[in-house]
Amino acid sequence: MSDEYQIHVPPSFYALYTDARQRLTVPLAELRQRSELCEDLAQHLSERAAAQHFGTGASTGSVLADCLRGLQAGPVVTPAEAVWVVHRLAELLGWPFLEPDDGQASAGD
Repeated sequence: MSDEYQIHVPPSFYALYTDARQRLTVPLAELRQRSELCEDLAQHLSERAAAQHFGTGASTGSVLADCLRGLQAGPVVTPAEAVWVVHRLAELLGWPFLEPDDGQASAGD
């Protein structure tokens, strides 16, 4: 694979796969594939999450928590990747992030 890879892997995603010495714990090609998958998931979920929020009146925190539970229940992403996807989803939609400990939005909607 060329070092001129076109898709940018965000530092926050690199952090999921680096050890205490800041070395990757997976091959770079796998990191890039996982990053692309997670970004695609966040992009795909953005329309659906917005529709759920506006269509049902559910709070943004509730919608994000539902997305997180769904991602964590499936075999597609790791638990850490699921949190990253939901964080990215909130970022894309301009919504408050979920608190990692209680699954509630970090700010009011």
